[in-house]
Amino acid sequence: MVVRRVVQLTSLGLFLTLLSLAAAASAPDWAVDLFQRMDPSLAALTMLASQKWIWALWPAAVVLASGLLFGRAFCGYVCPMGTTIDGADKIIGRGKTKPAQWLRGMGWLVLAFLGGAALAGVSLVFLAAPLSLITRLYGLVALPAAELLGGAAVDIVRPVADDLGLNWLAFWQINAPRFDTVWFVAGVFAAIFALARLAPRFWCRYLCPSGAMLALFAAKPLIRRRVSDQCTGCGKCRRACPMGAIEQNPLLTNHRDCLLCRTCASVCPENAISFLPGPIALPTKAPAFSPIRRQLLLSGVGGASTAVLAYGGLQLPRAASDKTALPTPMLLRPPGALPEHDLLKLCVRCGLCMSACPTNTLQPIWFEAGLTAAFSPTITPRLAPCDPRCTACGQSCPTGAIRPLTLGERVWAKTGTAVVDRQRCLAWNQHKKCVVCDEVCPYDAISLVQQPGIPVSVPLVDADKCGGCGFCEKFCPVRNKAAIVVNPLGELRLDHGSYAQNGVMRGLNLHLVPPGGQSHGHVSPTNGPAPGFTD
Repeated sequence: MVVRRVVQLTSLGLFLTLLSLAAAASAPDWAVDLFQRMDPSLAALTMLASQKWIWALWPAAVVLASGLLFGRAFCGYVCPMGTTIDGADKIIGRGKTKPAQWLRGMGWLVLAFLGGAALAGVSLVFLAAPLSLITRLYGLVALPAAELLGGAAVDIVRPVADDLGLNWLAFWQINAPRFDTVWFVAGVFAAIFALARLAPRFWCRYLCPSGAMLALFAAKPLIRRRVSDQCTGCGKCRRACPMGAIEQNPLLTNHRDCLLCRTCASVCPENAISFLPGPIALPTKAPAFSPIRRQLLLSGVGGASTAVLAYGGLQLPRAASDKTALPTPMLLRPPGALPEHDLLKLCVRCGLCMSACPTNTLQPIWFEAGLTAAFSPTITPRLAPCDPRCTACGQSCPTGAIRPLTLGERVWAKTGTAVVDRQRCLAWNQHKKCVVCDEVCPYDAISLVQQPGIPVSVPLVDADKCGGCGFCEKFCPVRNKAAIVVNPLGELRLDHGSYAQNGVMRGLNLHLVPPGGQSHGHVSPTNGPAPGFTD
């Protein structure tokens, strides 16, 4: 048990470390999304929906193969979702209600539902893939909350640090990112944790699609629970098993559910239980659970039907050749994002790109683009600009929904075009001198020109030079809605090929201002006034 706890905490610590390093843009590219690429259901369903093999998801195949040797040990030792649920179970405690037997096959039905939707070309894996869910919890809720508390603590001790001459502490700033949908994510996990009152590890036992996939390979693992003839049939092991894997006869084990956690061995008064490879002397395997085919079929049909209904929506992103859908309104996708139809098949809504975004401009959306786009990332320029020298989102994406770009290619990954609202612009409408948008534009895409009847110079945007970064919208001094807004007009999204070459072919002229020019470089989230303005 001690060894298991150490392995669990080490794995969770590594997961959180990589997540924190992603947010600090310090993790190596191969490691930042390692855990997400281990998720079997995330990998299989994403490839099924996109109808393409994704080599980057090979760690999931290793996890599935481990089931042949160690059963569902990944769930019991490595998965951060399982470790988090174990901790919540300890706090909440176990209820007295015994779950109904029919719940035992729910994980298969969830998997069939998601598989049916994927076969129809709609990825709903984000609803249940454990590594996607747990990344959202820690990346969008827990770590930002910890940073917020840390910032408050620093503010409290700052006067003392100043008096003591601790300048490093007195000037230390912790800018905690903030995300939309945070209460929804927290509510979902509150419900998952509350299920412990019905049974320990309720999610892992009854609902997890990755656990169901791993169970397919764990029917006869090499290392499994073995019971010697010293067993007296007291039943302590059965009552202590967190997965309900031990049958009424304690000699019998459902290996598809066994985590190799050794809880049963730790409570056995006769030391009759071991977990070793080799031949089985006693019949230690219960009849394998087999979900009713009709239920699986109905669940798969339900998933496919959900996909069909989603396809019936006006705003569902489809192939560019499909003229029956309305274009998705005002969604600025991250630089390097695939065309919308492909993006939503590959995006698993893990939130890694949002956690990695240094300016906090990437936010999850709700349902403005339909169910299939829910919780996918969008740039929010009024909150913060998208730094044209940053490639963090593409480097952190586990499935390739956002392409990893070099810095040279990133400059050409046009995310939209800024448009001046002349009815709100201080120069155009009120004839007040304002040069903010021109000064902050790193592409030098805005020119101040004289117009007849207007005593001050007014801004005009050169669409071929605008990269859609949103610096102008962020720093526009007009309150509430900015007078210059970035929209997806002219966005450049490719599933393959060079952004620079395609940009040149389209007549774009995207170049950053040289150092020492107008560029303001990397930025941090801020709600302060525009450059040159004071509150």
